[in-house]
Amino acid sequence: MSQDLTELVTRLTLEQKVTLLTGASTWTFAAEPAVGLRTILVSDGPTGVRGPAMDDRDPSASLPSATAIAASWDLDRVRRLGALIAAEARRKGVGVVLGPTINLHRSPAGGRHFEAYSEDPWLTGEMAAAYIEALQAEGVAATPKHFVANDSETDRDSVDVRVDERTLRELYLAPFERAVEAGAWMIMSSYNKVNGAHAASNDLLRTPLKSEWGFDGVVVSDWNGVKDTVASANAGQDMVMPGPDGPWGQALIAAVRDGEVPESAVDEKVERLLRLASRIGALDGAPAAKEVPAWSDADTAALLREAAADGMVLIRNDGALPLTGSPTVAVIGQHARHGRGQGGGSATVFPAVEHAPWEGISAAYPGAVYAPALPPTSELRPFRRTALTSPDGGDGALVRYIDASGEAFASETFPSGLFGWIFSPELAGSSRIEFRTVYTADESGPQRIGVSGLGSVVLRIDGETVLDGEIAMATADIVSGVMHPPVRSVELDLEAGQQVRIELDLVPFLPGGFPFAVITLGTEPTFGDPEVELQQAVDAAREADVAIVVVGTGEAIESEGFDRPSLSLPDGQDDLVRRIAAVNDRTIVVVNSGAPVLMPWIDEVSAVLLSWFPGQEFGNALADVITGAVEPGGRLTTTWAASQDDVPVWNTTPVDGVLTYDEGLHIGYRAWAKREGGPAPVAAFGSGLGYTRWEIGDATISRNGEATRVSATVTNVGDRAGKQVVQAFVSRVDPSDVERPALWLAGFALVRADAGIRTPIAIDIAPRAFQHWSVEEHAWVAEPGRYAVRIGAGIDALGDELLVTID
Repeated sequence: MSQDLTELVTRLTLEQKVTLLTGASTWTFAAEPAVGLRTILVSDGPTGVRGPAMDDRDPSASLPSATAIAASWDLDRVRRLGALIAAEARRKGVGVVLGPTINLHRSPAGGRHFEAYSEDPWLTGEMAAAYIEALQAEGVAATPKHFVANDSETDRDSVDVRVDERTLRELYLAPFERAVEAGAWMIMSSYNKVNGAHAASNDLLRTPLKSEWGFDGVVVSDWNGVKDTVASANAGQDMVMPGPDGPWGQALIAAVRDGEVPESAVDEKVERLLRLASRIGALDGAPAAKEVPAWSDADTAALLREAAADGMVLIRNDGALPLTGSPTVAVIGQHARHGRGQGGGSATVFPAVEHAPWEGISAAYPGAVYAPALPPTSELRPFRRTALTSPDGGDGALVRYIDASGEAFASETFPSGLFGWIFSPELAGSSRIEFRTVYTADESGPQRIGVSGLGSVVLRIDGETVLDGEIAMATADIVSGVMHPPVRSVELDLEAGQQVRIELDLVPFLPGGFPFAVITLGTEPTFGDPEVELQQAVDAAREADVAIVVVGTGEAIESEGFDRPSLSLPDGQDDLVRRIAAVNDRTIVVVNSGAPVLMPWIDEVSAVLLSWFPGQEFGNALADVITGAVEPGGRLTTTWAASQDDVPVWNTTPVDGVLTYDEGLHIGYRAWAKREGGPAPVAAFGSGLGYTRWEIGDATISRNGEATRVSATVTNVGDRAGKQVVQAFVSRVDPSDVERPALWLAGFALVRADAGIRTPIAIDIAPRAFQHWSVEEHAWVAEPGRYAVRIGAGIDALGDELLVTID
């Protein structure tokens, strides 16, 4: 096929070729009839396929966050989730999914932590490979991102990450190398610089990505991530997004004609693009796109419910869980009523349904009571689909786009109170946008109705102007500023079933001139006197047999575009847990965050369950775990600290534009293990409890050529079926001049077994686990000598050393 693709390239003029190398729009690659190339639609997709819209006109399945998926350690389920993503992509006409995110949890401060799998490079690579293989088996391209060292968000467009060659190879490049081995068809370059050069203009795109590893796919930029013409074109960047404008186009044509960029480099890029098209069925003469049946809503929900529950990690339990029988239950906290299924930023999707913790728990325990306890965060919840009627009598809200002359040049109906555009011509051409709908209240009492979005707003309710003013960005980052704008609202006293006419006139503010906006019309939660509300929660907990407190973060804290200044829970949540635990000695805390938070009260409560951001099936999955219908199957893939001061690698803030990875190889559990005698984490890498007990025995190690295998037996010695994850860590025994981590993950085995069942396991350890990157030899080298392999259910529960000699 390569020769055929080369011949196709020769049919095109330089202008035609260069046109193909910048997107046709925000979400499409250009078509070219001369070679039978059809338009290719791409979509964000780490935890769901959003498609081209930034709203819920075409809802998406909302998967658990990557931290939740990885915590299951279940590669087979990752493959099933990859198949679901492929079906979602085909349903939306998407040929390329922009995921998975395979940067590392270098620091828990990283704002996009939830979107990546782990602090461990090997485990991240294995998760990525399973996702990529499953997605591409269905004819949809995966796009591992962001290449490379984009492990935090502060100044991400300009930060220069300084990292030594060995660390770069062994940690940050390693997951991408595994992704290429898995056959990835596209890779996204990152915004940041690496050792002085922007990722899109960096020699790393040539070596090792394309030369050493043999990557034959397309390197696509992150959106607006290419900062120059000649350097990026020569470095190995293949595609610029978005389009149709960008730094290539006529500038690249001129650079070729001036001899600054060889035309052969352009030809190579076009050939890579045509290869991608042939793989996804977008090129005449290549096999047609694979037919991928759509999943039913029931099948989708079942898999997502299962995945969410199996990723939840139980880190403390004095016997409170599972919660059997018919106890009286008090459910406490704003997150119980409005749980967070996902983080913020480009990974955001808009599901048709989301199940909150209160929904699942109240169904499992009839008679349970709920108390919000703390004031809600300032945010609008979009008017539901069933609550809106457009002026023509249909469902939804009518939106009219008004040009500079005051004439409407386009209109459309949105199904709910959520409105989104990204690089939209309607948005770009609008001097004003009009929103018209009728809202039907679903309950009686005071309600706050309002708008969030950037620009000048005039909001009228039943003809009366209630808001008139400017809403400005609250942050310098464009993505965060657009997706999390301030809220303006007014309080109304409504009766259930009462209808009010809502009219919003918006003069949009487009940061940087980009036609990207998210507008919300909806309700903001009301709240009584804070002391009264808190006391009501305490009283409810005192009177109940069991108190379930749901705390957590959200997209305003964990998002693309910024890092976290602190690991602490939002104000009041720690005190809430302590107040509840003081009056109920069976207090269960559910932590709803995508990344580690501090839990200073952990020793004061009966059980702590980490739910992560578990996607649309949060409430149902949580009820399954609490009742014991299923086990909490998760084991940590990132370390949780007891104190922020204990975190060994924290800093994500550049100094004079530079962020130095001076910790080298020692991040995550490696950094904790290096500090002998130092503070211990509150929850160690690989740890997690279930509802049964296990014994690991009969461990042996064997070598056959370069292959190493650890064998053992795992016995369920409890009284119910369960799951165990046995992990294998390697360390150097003999003295060495080569700096190494204290230990590193090299393999694992997942066991599911009924009570009393003894299961043999075998963990194969790849030769690379005993190798290090030699800067002098520019190669992977195995230093001869003795190494130890230890296995166990987490880094804090490892067994005796099994010695192996590497010649």
